[in-house]
Amino acid sequence: MESANFITAIHDWVASLDGIVWGPYCLLPLLVGTGIYLVLGLKFLPWRYIGPAFMHMWRGRRANADHSGELSPFKAMMTCMAATIGTGNIVGVATAIMIGGPGAVFWMWVTGALGMATKYAEAVLAVKYREVTPSGDYVGGPMYYIKNGLGQGWKWMAFLFAVFGMVASFGIGNMTQCNAITGNLSTAFNVPPVAVAITLFLVVGIVLVGGVKRIGDVAGVVVPFMAVAYIILGIVIMFLNYDKVGPAFLSIFQHAFAPAPAAGGFVGATVVMAMRYGMARGLFSNEAGLGSGPIAHATAITNNPVRQGFLGMIDPFIDTILVCSMTAIIILISGDWSAVDRGSAAVMTSHAFGHALPGMGQYFVAVALVLFAFTTILGWCVYGERCAMYLFGHKALKPFRLIFTLVVPIGALMELAFVWDLSDLFNGLMALPNLIALLLLSPVVFKMTKEYFEKHNRDNMFDE
Repeated sequence: MESANFITAIHDWVASLDGIVWGPYCLLPLLVGTGIYLVLGLKFLPWRYIGPAFMHMWRGRRANADHSGELSPFKAMMTCMAATIGTGNIVGVATAIMIGGPGAVFWMWVTGALGMATKYAEAVLAVKYREVTPSGDYVGGPMYYIKNGLGQGWKWMAFLFAVFGMVASFGIGNMTQCNAITGNLSTAFNVPPVAVAITLFLVVGIVLVGGVKRIGDVAGVVVPFMAVAYIILGIVIMFLNYDKVGPAFLSIFQHAFAPAPAAGGFVGATVVMAMRYGMARGLFSNEAGLGSGPIAHATAITNNPVRQGFLGMIDPFIDTILVCSMTAIIILISGDWSAVDRGSAAVMTSHAFGHALPGMGQYFVAVALVLFAFTTILGWCVYGERCAMYLFGHKALKPFRLIFTLVVPIGALMELAFVWDLSDLFNGLMALPNLIALLLLSPVVFKMTKEYFEKHNRDNMFDE
């Protein structure tokens, strides 16, 4: 009994800390404020150059042999997106709407728009301050731009980020994703959980043995395929229900600034609730400001940090403005989102797709969630191993991958309520040192961007 009470007390304590870190007086205003500051400091560059950035993404499929790095710019970006496009795009969006109402979607869009500037700055700094290990691995991210950009006096903050990032990789990047895969395959296709756990263990292990290059290869195929398929299906559903699309968008804008009244199983939501949960779920989905994405971008084969910055800023646009929006609109046009049990976010999305496309919609959601979650596991392995390498040296690489793989079946089979809270907490703790570093190093980002545009204009901005 005492043991159970102790565990409950720890769980409550973690949940309380989680509420403080992600609350309205700590991380959320810091994330949003940093995004606004970077958008203004960059003179709205992420919004003005989204078109050329997509053109550069297409060109980035092939790496320049004269440049240094491990992965092509495109594969580095896909490795980053492998971690961001996951359960947050399906379950997270539904959760935001269930609690914050339709207006929460608007505030998700706000985080995506601001996150474009944040991820641009993260990618620029990641490439500028990255290092090369004796074995030829390119390592970078917040721990390196804190250490190399801010100086030795800030190494303690780099150390904290690496610790938080390594711990978070086992939670949000591994166990919770594996559990989501098991739940979906068991519910949708009646696959035994043990069979899912064993299969996941083998498949993840095979990919991870190949290192970051194999992860990049897998992400470079699976992520764009699933993202494009998800967006196309969303467009098809919107076309088939064109008469409901307008009202769905209207409800988003209306309840972003006015309370959403109670209806059916929905108990109503204030503007503050819409803002809080929309921003929290949006930031959870695109990870802008958490410091995870720049670890992947640091591996890019490029000769200029600003070029990779353009690919960094596309990530939140695709993740939040496109993919999350598809989930949100389909949920809203289903017409019965307010009647679904508040405790079943995944069911809400599956039900909405099934309502729009009877006989196949719910199965598509199950497959999408499985593939999104699987790539998230791969992306977060890169983040965790880079944090471990920073803490313990290159010798930690193989042991980390082994332990990370061994945790997969555990996450697939166990109950994870506590792990979810712990993961959210460590994600938030990762963001704090990263955001401080972004603010302190923002003059470097602004200067490098200005110098880049003094040499390039819109017509030749990506010429070598």
